[in-house]
Amino acid sequence: MPRRAARPTAAADPPEDAPDEATPEPTVASPTPAAAAALGSLADMPVAGLTRRRVALLLGALLAAWVILLFARQIGEASEAGSRADAMRASNAALETEVAALQGELALIQREAYIVQQARQYRLGTSREIPFILADDAPPLAPDAPGSAAVRLGAVTERTSPLESWLDLLFGSGEDPGEPTEASAGG
Repeated sequence: MPRRAARPTAAADPPEDAPDEATPEPTVASPTPAAAAALGSLADMPVAGLTRRRVALLLGALLAAWVILLFARQIGEASEAGSRADAMRASNAALETEVAALQGELALIQREAYIVQQARQYRLGTSREIPFILADDAPPLAPDAPGSAAVRLGAVTERTSPLESWLDLLFGSGEDPGEPTEASAGG
């Protein structure tokens, strides 16, 4: 392949309208110290009313606010940890009472008398016993049922005379109307 001829460069062929001598670009002279002092620096001119003192005060205030926020957060975390510790103490106390109740129930269940009683439920008692079972949904006994604490032998009962009954009926009892009476509390 034939080689191409090299292109002439722009420096070799100056344009026809170009001046014969190249004109140098104007250089900026560095200002003299007297001229620089006359112009002043940016540090001398407050920008938007911000002086060095005001900027320092602003930075100091921001630093103080940051420190206060850090301490407030620490105090909040300490308070939260204290409340969690109190909740854990209360939970531990409740668990201790539950454990004590379960240990008491375990001791009751392991007694021979309880085992014999539960065996009777499955007709494993003696041949002369008549087995019975209370229903799971049986209501509790009334307070004045036979065998209850109110009717037991030796229990103190409050008996009113017939005259006191009539006087209470006619004139009301001597109790405050806000307090419930025995008849209204039991009924």
